[in-house]
Amino acid sequence: MKRFVVALILFSTLKSAPLIMAQEKITQTAGRTQLGEFAPKFAELNDDVLFGEVWNRPGLSPHDRSMITVATLVGKGIIDSSLGHHLQFAKANGVTRTEISEMLTHIAFYAGWPNAWGAFRLAKEVWADDVAGDDAKAAFQREMIFPLGEPNTAYAKYFKGNSYLSRVSGEQVPFSNVTFEPRCRNNWHIHHATKGGGQMLVCVAGRGWYQEEGKPAQMMKPGDVVHIPANVKHWHGAAADSWFAHLAFEVSGENTSNEWLEEVSDEEYDKLK
Repeated sequence: MKRFVVALILFSTLKSAPLIMAQEKITQTAGRTQLGEFAPKFAELNDDVLFGEVWNRPGLSPHDRSMITVATLVGKGIIDSSLGHHLQFAKANGVTRTEISEMLTHIAFYAGWPNAWGAFRLAKEVWADDVAGDDAKAAFQREMIFPLGEPNTAYAKYFKGNSYLSRVSGEQVPFSNVTFEPRCRNNWHIHHATKGGGQMLVCVAGRGWYQEEGKPAQMMKPGDVVHIPANVKHWHGAAADSWFAHLAFEVSGENTSNEWLEEVSDEEYDKLK
């Protein structure tokens, strides 16, 4: 396995899938709903300027703007319903339970312990239904530019653990983003072809493994590229302590087919260091 710069590959991908990458525009109607008749100008500034313009400016993601806003409110001692609203907004913008907990713990030393306690009470309610696995998955999704996709149910019987699949492009060079939870890996398999064929993997986030039969496993990190010849038995998947995602490029060839084989056993996998 060799390490290559993959900027050109990623750039061409972005051009082919603009709708997937686009950030949904933030809209707000609370000002007009609650104060439209009493204070129409204030309602207009709240909905159209603050949320309609400032929150949609480039340079900071909605996730980061939510973190900044919550930190500012807590720092000013505002731990009432307005903070509750922004905590809900923060969750909708992708802020995880782990992130809000760490941020409020940090803020406590600067904004005051009572303010942090009050904020924690509200945050605990907002993130009450989250579980650690969902939290980690959401955090990993933000690490990469490609969508995590849907559960990979069609190929689940060939994977040990949970994986996710997102078809990025079906034109010219078909490829998908495949995401593995920690310890997830696919079975040994072979991409058969009488001419051409095979597969190319480009790691985009996390850490994972690639192994060909008879050779030691190789660690994959973001930017690594693996060229898999046709008719070579191999497997790939996540490291034990990390989520992992790679782009899988289908190499055209003649008489191509995939043959799925035995699992990578826990005994084999646990030997990897």
